[in-house]
Amino acid sequence: MRISSQIGRFLLFLGDIIVLSVSLAVSLAIRYQEIPDASTWLPHVQAFGILMVVWLTVFYIGGMYEKQTINIRRSAPRIILNTQIVNSVISVLFFYFIPYFGITPKTNLFIYLGVSLALLLLWRVYGYGFFQTKKRREAVLVASSSDAHDLYQEVNGNPRYGIVFSEMIDLNGVNARTLEDRLAPYVAGGKVIVLEMSHPLAGGILPKVYESVFTGVSCIDISSVYEDVFDRIPASSLTHEWFVQYASRQKAGYDALKRLMDVAMALILGAISLVVYPFVYLAVLLDDGGPLFITQGRIGQGGRLIRVHKFRTMTADDGGDIGKQKDNRLTRIGAFLRRTRIDELPQLWNVLTGDMSMIGPRPELPPYVVLYEKEIPYYRVRHLIKPGLSGWAQMYHKNPPKGAVDTNETANKLSYDLYYIKHRSLWLDIQIALKTLKIFASRSGR
Repeated sequence: MRISSQIGRFLLFLGDIIVLSVSLAVSLAIRYQEIPDASTWLPHVQAFGILMVVWLTVFYIGGMYEKQTINIRRSAPRIILNTQIVNSVISVLFFYFIPYFGITPKTNLFIYLGVSLALLLLWRVYGYGFFQTKKRREAVLVASSSDAHDLYQEVNGNPRYGIVFSEMIDLNGVNARTLEDRLAPYVAGGKVIVLEMSHPLAGGILPKVYESVFTGVSCIDISSVYEDVFDRIPASSLTHEWFVQYASRQKAGYDALKRLMDVAMALILGAISLVVYPFVYLAVLLDDGGPLFITQGRIGQGGRLIRVHKFRTMTADDGGDIGKQKDNRLTRIGAFLRRTRIDELPQLWNVLTGDMSMIGPRPELPPYVVLYEKEIPYYRVRHLIKPGLSGWAQMYHKNPPKGAVDTNETANKLSYDLYYIKHRSLWLDIQIALKTLKIFASRSGR
């Protein structure tokens, strides 16, 4: 059971496909003053079908399927308008500069842009509400960890989730008999029980819960709910058993296919990025006349030292030495290179040589790793896989450390890296890549 409405996302996606298809039919009817027949419909479907795939991709990148916004009607018009502006520009470029799209009159495109915008707004603001579940299932949270309080507040404070906690039972404050008595109404009433199953008291009540699953009771481990809500691994679930089960799991087929994709993308993007190099060199030369590149030691897969290449953005390379950082400053052109992420383009060479991947945890400086391994439990686990140009933590961690040691935020960042290690797949990599395009376009995050 997932409480953040995976079904809702699928309904939105399916609804968007239907709305875009209906928009095309309505546009053709308006243009030709009749219901379109096969001779009119088929040529337009071929051309507009390609655009629909591009549009749906832009919808995803633009956040139209994010669970954080999926049920918030007031944000829908702004998101739709922004994505449709991008889609309109793409569509005009396609129809005017790609010969294949010249088979359809340009007038049809502009009618379609207006009709699709209107129908998408109606569907997202009003239509989708008819498919939403109005009543949230009553649930009880049975746990002892500090993560449980964060989960309780988030779920009860946001109507997008399919459950609502009526109470939270602290496992540290009850005995087996008291716990059984307090859970009895939930078991009898077919409610949802979110349980910290790793706690010693959980084993005593699971048999009774099992006897009641056929009457509608749902029992979910708190870790899976926490992951679904926060997109990261709760610290309370990190045990040696967790790492044996998830972190050490081999995925040979996925790793091989990912490597092929890394090489292909590094070659394509690397060739394209060569156009930027002369301009960066000229800007650096005019700024302070220093070297164009820096090469830093970073910790890669298996704790191995790798050499990472970047365009220089600081007055000097301090190598993570805290004592030297006070005399190191960001150059004028360096601020722009970092903001636009152009400084990381040379790392495509690291991807090509196999030291890095396109997607994975960001590599850290060796002095920081030494410190974090002492201060943060299980920090070494992030080195089980190759570091990447972009990663899950870059998408969702709100306050990443910025060029300084920060144990608390790095521990939070680790929880996102562990989520990626557990769930890594080609589909997850594609999601991260698409979200990276959004961050790159908005010049946010790091």
